[in-house]
Amino acid sequence: MTPDGEEVGDQITILLIEPNPGDTRLFTESFKDAKLKNKLYTISDGDAALDFINQRGEYAAEPRPDLILLEPKLPGKSGMDVLSELNNEPALREIPVVALMSSEIGEDIIKSHGFEADQYVQKPVEAEDFVNFVQEIEDLWFAIVQEPSTEE
Repeated sequence: MTPDGEEVGDQITILLIEPNPGDTRLFTESFKDAKLKNKLYTISDGDAALDFINQRGEYAAEPRPDLILLEPKLPGKSGMDVLSELNNEPALREIPVVALMSSEIGEDIIKSHGFEADQYVQKPVEAEDFVNFVQEIEDLWFAIVQEPSTEE
């Protein structure tokens, strides 16, 4: 059980890897406002993100995320480095990664550098659009969970 009395199995554990404090605040507030069944953790750099995902150091007691929202441009290890490590570890490979794009052309630019996430989503520009964005992330999660695996 969580402090809110909800069963952990009902929650989505989301790791937001976002270096911009303003965007992090908007994400956090929007997830609270949307009242979705999730637990949001936020990390601002690639090195700490890998420690969190691998449950190392100060993050040893934290849960492994069910979904990762990843800004490709990070201080320390880049989003590309984070994604590469996830893809190279069988235990981590199954965690869906949503790349957060700053613009419509961002996906093409990121893909041209070999960055292959499970999904690409453009971050909202206006603060009031973040609640809709959060709902889109939840819908995306349910689509990922219900999608039959095509891998062996």
